[in-house]
Amino acid sequence: MPVRFLISTLKPGVDPAEYEAWVRERDYALVRSLDNYVSYKVHRIRRPIQGAENSTWQYIERIEVKSLEQHDKDLASPAGVALREELYGKFLDRSKNIYFVSDEIE
Repeated sequence: MPVRFLISTLKPGVDPAEYEAWVRERDYALVRSLDNYVSYKVHRIRRPIQGAENSTWQYIERIEVKSLEQHDKDLASPAGVALREELYGKFLDRSKNIYFVSDEIE
């Protein structure tokens, strides 16, 4: 199954505790309500990041889904759009995000 990763940075002045509470209360709750998600976790990155010591990344998300196409539909749904508006309106600096998809080697 495909896994999408998102590496992100908070906007200046955002309290990490407030963001992490939002992840637990809003982000995880929505994902758990959707059948396409196999696993979804947000991880706080510990410093230093070897090989990228000057980066500002603070979090990495691991999003395992049954279908990338359905994942994109879920993000485009009214609930997905509202969630992303909260995420990028309040918390994350979208310009510093890195996204990629991986496939497990079995």
